[in-house]
Amino acid sequence: MKAISKFILHTILGWKIENGFPKEPKKYIVIAAPHTSWVDFPIAILTRMSEGIMVHFIGKSSLFKWPFGYFFRILGGTPVDRSKSNNMVDAVIKLFNSKEEFRLGISPEGTRKKVEKWKTGFYYIAKGANVPIVMATLDFENKTVKISEPYYPTDSLEKDFDNFKSFFKNIKGKNPELF
Repeated sequence: MKAISKFILHTILGWKIENGFPKEPKKYIVIAAPHTSWVDFPIAILTRMSEGIMVHFIGKSSLFKWPFGYFFRILGGTPVDRSKSNNMVDAVIKLFNSKEEFRLGISPEGTRKKVEKWKTGFYYIAKGANVPIVMATLDFENKTVKISEPYYPTDSLEKDFDNFKSFFKNIKGKNPELF
């Protein structure tokens, strides 16, 4: 699958990858932005597969119903019921702590729509599980997937979010007006 994914991503679709997913550490959170289109998902899956790295993801539970539920689970997805108030941060921290190797991809926007403020759950998961954050972006203008080195959150949420935002600055998503 790795060779086929590389062929599709690079040769057919014309995308390139800057850096790549880190092999070490074995556990981290990937924050991917901007998330402005359904097209982000297949490009992200092809990138992950061409890199030979499993990055799990969570998605709204409606995506995991028939006929696509089985397909999304095979790809590493877990449904989340966003209508209920539950402690997802603690649940994901426990998941990280129970695994020897685990990578989780999250969109900090939490939606494909334009948002004024990012969600902070990914940040508190990283802090609680003591894992770094890897930033990844799909730059549609240059057809480039950019991936950062692992970043360990500090004790300053403001400083860390400034760092995250600077990585994603000037990136054009599929629908740039939504970012």
